[in-house]
Amino acid sequence: MTVQELHLALGSRFENVELAQAAVDEVIAAHGADEEARHWVGLAVREAIANAIQHGNRLDASKRVDVAMRFSGGVVEVEVADEGEGFAPEAVRDPLAPENLLRTNGRGIFYMRRFMDDVVYGSTAAGGTRVVLRRRIVDRLEGSQER
Repeated sequence: MTVQELHLALGSRFENVELAQAAVDEVIAAHGADEEARHWVGLAVREAIANAIQHGNRLDASKRVDVAMRFSGGVVEVEVADEGEGFAPEAVRDPLAPENLLRTNGRGIFYMRRFMDDVVYGSTAAGGTRVVLRRRIVDRLEGSQER
């Protein structure tokens, strides 16, 4: 079983979203992820990091976003943590509710849950938000492709 890890400490700038997505994409591509899996994981990672920058760290360039990616047993796990004040994901309005269809907020969480197999929120030791995204993808070494 191959295990691959990646750790990034990013400044709270939107330019860093592309960097992190490209790095995660390279790792999962090296493990045989097909284009579709790479696309959906990439979108979820972008949303998580953009949320950490904008909503968690409130665009404060002095705060960082930590990204940790682990790949093991055909599953990619990406953890994104900010240095903000934290939030309650259950308090975010359902973007599919009729009264929210025209609102622009709350969609990132919806997308992450749709594109990944598992999305878990928690708090960092300092009180920021940590989100862990998991998805089974292709692993060349194990020869499986499950979702």
